[in-house]
Amino acid sequence: MSYPAALYLGDKGETTGRFHLADAAPDLLIGERTRVHYLATGANTGGHYGLYRWEMGAAPSGGGAHFHRTFSESFFILNGTVSLYDGEAWTDHSPGDFFHVPPGGIHAFRNSHGPATMLVLFAPGAPREGYFEELADIVGSGRQLSEEEWTDLYRRHDQYMV
Repeated sequence: MSYPAALYLGDKGETTGRFHLADAAPDLLIGERTRVHYLATGANTGGHYGLYRWEMGAAPSGGGAHFHRTFSESFFILNGTVSLYDGEAWTDHSPGDFFHVPPGGIHAFRNSHGPATMLVLFAPGAPREGYFEELADIVGSGRQLSEEEWTDLYRRHDQYMV
């Protein structure tokens, strides 16, 4: 494998880095149980990747088994215990554990054992914040979706439930 084509063609470099501080308020609350920090979205990385800090509270939460067709998803556990599903079995993971799922790979996550925080990386940088924001709106409003509405939501966001 070789390096990709150059994305920056200047000679001296530029001061273009941006910080997201640890004590920043979350960008999104999903109900009372999940705080999401948009560390780097596909929009601000030129579509290369999206990186999110996912803070789950004490009540169990997480997504059901699914796969994506257009991007990979990776999880890095920062604190607590996160249960991860690899398409065959659920296993518990602790700080420092990493799980990479290529496109098409069945996966799911859950904080079955109390509060936990992880980094979630999408590559390339799909616009996942739109999906997260729709979920937050559904949870916040208490709205009950029909099976057809869930199917449409998932389809629009490249999420195929298993």
